[in-house]
Amino acid sequence: MVAVPGIVSVVTAVHAPGARFLPEAYRSLADQRLPGGWDWRWVVQEDGETDEVRPLLPDDPRVSFGQGRPGRAGMARTLALSRAEGEFVKVLDADDQLTPGALARDLAALTGGSGAAWAASAVLDLLPDGSTEGFPGDPAEGPVERGSVLSSWRAHDFLAPVHPATLCVRRDLLLALGGWMALPASEDTGLLLALDAVSRGWFTAEHGLLYRKWPGQVTAAAAHTDRGERAARMAVVEARALSLARTGWGFVPPRG
Repeated sequence: MVAVPGIVSVVTAVHAPGARFLPEAYRSLADQRLPGGWDWRWVVQEDGETDEVRPLLPDDPRVSFGQGRPGRAGMARTLALSRAEGEFVKVLDADDQLTPGALARDLAALTGGSGAAWAASAVLDLLPDGSTEGFPGDPAEGPVERGSVLSSWRAHDFLAPVHPATLCVRRDLLLALGGWMALPASEDTGLLLALDAVSRGWFTAEHGLLYRKWPGQVTAAAAHTDRGERAARMAVVEARALSLARTGWGFVPPRG
């Protein structure tokens, strides 16, 4: 009898302007070396229905592609969950790249008995000239206890201590929380704080992601920093996390 490998589904939301970076994202994924018995699936979901994305995807049976009405990244990722397989879901934005060993480190954190239901890692900004730049003040490697992300986020002008673009999370918990928040931005921070409200995480100090900085990215748009919208986004993100915490419910990953 042939053993069925463990699967981690790597979910990528993409809109046409950022599709040109997909080949680099794929190469960073194809170069990952996973523990024995594990493999990945790349679940790419276009936020829209153009003819500009599919031609940039490789001919690889591990890659699936879907399209849908435009609704921004959170909706695209949540739609992609309909095709996600396996125990874990990893986020990889279309314009970013995984560093060597990133997936293996995530799996080690989530299957090594730490009690963590999600994992995040340090990030390097990838600048237009190809150079990279780190972030000061990353937490120490190790467990991220419930509620600690929210506390830090509130104390630092709504900046999370770990980057939500690096998330790897148990698929069952991700589905239980409804996927990503229905927001025009900060939908990934909303998910991170919801995870923090009900479960323990893990932070890996080794850089796991190259986070591309370029003029067309959503976070570079003027609307992203509009004070009124930002205040509204942060208010609903915080309220959701606090409401989840008040339920007293906690998620503990099964052993083994």
